[in-house]
Amino acid sequence: MRVNDSGAALDAAPRRNALWVIAAAALVFAALAMAHALGVAAAVAGFAIITAAAIFSIRTGKDAGRVIPPIAVAEPVFADPLKSLVDGLPDPVIALDRDGRVLAHNERARALAPALRQGEPVSLALRNPELIEAIGRAATRGEEQRCEFSERVPLDRRYETIVVPVRRDAGSGKPDLILMTFHDLTPLRRVEEMRADFVANASHELRTPLAALSGFIETLQGSARDDAKARQRFLAIMQEQARRMARLIDDLLSLSRIELNAHRRPETPVDLIPIIRQVVDGLETLARDRGVVVKLESAAAVNVLGDHDELVRVFENLIENALKYGASGKRVDIAVSEAQSADGEPEIQVGVRDYGPGIAPEHLPRLTERFYRVDVTESRAQGGTGLGLALVKHILNRHRGRLSIESSPGAGASFIVHLPLPGNAQNISNYNYL
Repeated sequence: MRVNDSGAALDAAPRRNALWVIAAAALVFAALAMAHALGVAAAVAGFAIITAAAIFSIRTGKDAGRVIPPIAVAEPVFADPLKSLVDGLPDPVIALDRDGRVLAHNERARALAPALRQGEPVSLALRNPELIEAIGRAATRGEEQRCEFSERVPLDRRYETIVVPVRRDAGSGKPDLILMTFHDLTPLRRVEEMRADFVANASHELRTPLAALSGFIETLQGSARDDAKARQRFLAIMQEQARRMARLIDDLLSLSRIELNAHRRPETPVDLIPIIRQVVDGLETLARDRGVVVKLESAAAVNVLGDHDELVRVFENLIENALKYGASGKRVDIAVSEAQSADGEPEIQVGVRDYGPGIAPEHLPRLTERFYRVDVTESRAQGGTGLGLALVKHILNRHRGRLSIESSPGAGASFIVHLPLPGNAQNISNYNYL
């Protein structure tokens, strides 16, 4: 009889443990589904897996009870199912008891609040009054609460917190469990701010030529209706303003297309030397008008993986900027060389150097921002849209390259294009001068 009683006790132990596991799993998965941290299908699937594991543990426990003494029975696999589930969630998650003490939390929550300790009040780690009030309302009212809060240290980030009370019994008063889930809203907020800034800047850039066109049209319709000289002068200005708007729209469309294809790396081998020669030949008239001599230091062939038209756009922007803003130096040098990146990988460097007034150091980090200009008046006078270097940066990012800028006041400026060198690229040799 003793043996039979002992065996029955062994059979009952794993059964009780398994029932606790199933009950806890049902509670947690229901809470996650209510908090929208997991879809309903995913929650049902997870609950089914844990239930199957628990049933298997019952059968294993029965078999083990017949051959192993009671003192040697192993602990169940899911000793703390709540901790296991919280650890597996992608967002920071904290589980609290009805008194606001920490039951479980994952590493992402620990990174958000390093002072979190199991068994301690959550208010010791989360000192944001809005969060504490949301926890109190969830515990008192038994309703889901949402709030947003910001963290300034160590980084400026914004989070949305969802506080969900969970009851084991629908008729009970205080919830048995309070589940806190944190969603990082920082990327969405940054995208919204960038979009707002972009729209504001683009609208401002278009408003100026539109205002000029409207003013000249009104003048031609009024006092200058019969003035042939004024009409001729105004029409020339209007044509230039229309071209400025066309350039701006073209740059905006180009930037949009490049961003859409940013994840697609070009795989077509292209020779940089004919591209640079084509650009130099196309800007020959501008160079002659500005009295600038362009010298190209070239090699027989320099092959990279790239998009021909986009690379033409890169060197058009860089060389045209050198001719416009560095014209006082009367010289622009273009040099192609083979070098190594910071990671020790072979790369091609194409430097475009002018000998103009140079750029102050405080402007260098922001030159590739959209619509950023060192001198707004001069840039507009030169016909710039403020998007040229932003286009260059995005094109080079797509090509897995980069742009570096070296300049100081009075010493000119160097814009250096860095492009990875494929394995079949030819070494640079036999330099000649044009």
